[in-house]
Amino acid sequence: MSLTATSPAEIAAAVAQRPFTVGVEEEFLLLDPDSWVNMAVADEAREALASSARERSRVEFRRSMLEMVTPVCTDLPQVRRHLLENRVAAAESAAAVGAQLVAVAATPIAEPDRTVVDTPRFHAIARHYGPIAYDPALCGCHIHVSVPDRALAIQVCNAIRPWLPVLQAITANSPFHAGEDTGHASWRSIALERWPSLGPSPYLESIEDYERTVNELVATGVMLDSSMVLWWARPSSRYPTVEVRVGDVCPTAEDTVLVAGLVRALVANAVADVAAGRPSPRLPDHLLRAAHWNAAHSGLEGTLTDLHRRAARPAWQLVDELVATIGPALDHHDDREAVRVGLARLREQGNGATRQRRVHAHGGGLLAVLRDLAAATTNG
Repeated sequence: MSLTATSPAEIAAAVAQRPFTVGVEEEFLLLDPDSWVNMAVADEAREALASSARERSRVEFRRSMLEMVTPVCTDLPQVRRHLLENRVAAAESAAAVGAQLVAVAATPIAEPDRTVVDTPRFHAIARHYGPIAYDPALCGCHIHVSVPDRALAIQVCNAIRPWLPVLQAITANSPFHAGEDTGHASWRSIALERWPSLGPSPYLESIEDYERTVNELVATGVMLDSSMVLWWARPSSRYPTVEVRVGDVCPTAEDTVLVAGLVRALVANAVADVAAGRPSPRLPDHLLRAAHWNAAHSGLEGTLTDLHRRAARPAWQLVDELVATIGPALDHHDDREAVRVGLARLREQGNGATRQRRVHAHGGGLLAVLRDLAAATTNG
């Protein structure tokens, strides 16, 4: 079947029973191991990587960030292996240039050097968006799941919108900023609200609607160009995937494996819904943004917004409903047990934000938190 010659529903029906591949991009901070402020040594750290690992690294916007990507993976054990390989290689290269690799999603203390990486593209972004381009560095985790057609990818993004705040709460890993507890579980999410082209993806009727919307946003100056589609879920501009960008970088590789399993099942479930003709809910923008703010604020400690019932509910009730909703897709990929174990660990230990606050409360302050995070980053 030619995927470009059929409707999204027909394409969904053709691919729904196939296994969905997954890939992960993780961004890390490079911190001074004595002062724990950000170090602008990303170029040097990339040079210190072995050639095979350097191929899995990417140039990021800020010189205190190092991004590592996995290959395309068919199962979660592959994801786990590549994540650990990437983290260990990146930590070793960071150490070689006097820095500490830390999986934390917001600058915890300070960033003395806020210059952007010296590329024409990054300088254009800095000129267009002004001071917000020089905000302290923030690190995310982006999950790619194979969707072979952009029109279908648009429908998948529509379908998964109600569940993205739950994923955001699961990954929250940035409660501290400028040396203080911000009161938010994910300060990264709060800080990114300053960027006009980030946030929930709009409900889009078709690929034509997508292109029209992006063109309008470019024409009004909200987006510098079409590559600035930085919504929490989007059709990837580079790969035949849906890219889910809502999550903080997770403290451990095991946490990231859990998120990868959940996102893959969520996308596969959405494809099945499109194939079956089940419509996606049309959520008011104000309620969707409120749900994301609640997730960034509370994480898993307290309530989240149930976007189906339009009411506040205990966070873990919504996590359990997410798992029930995507259960068939978890079974299809043999991921149910891995997700069960990962969520049991999360329920016992808390997400990254909860763990950071626990260490902080037990004495040693923020420096103890960062030492703990540095150790967790490569803990396999």
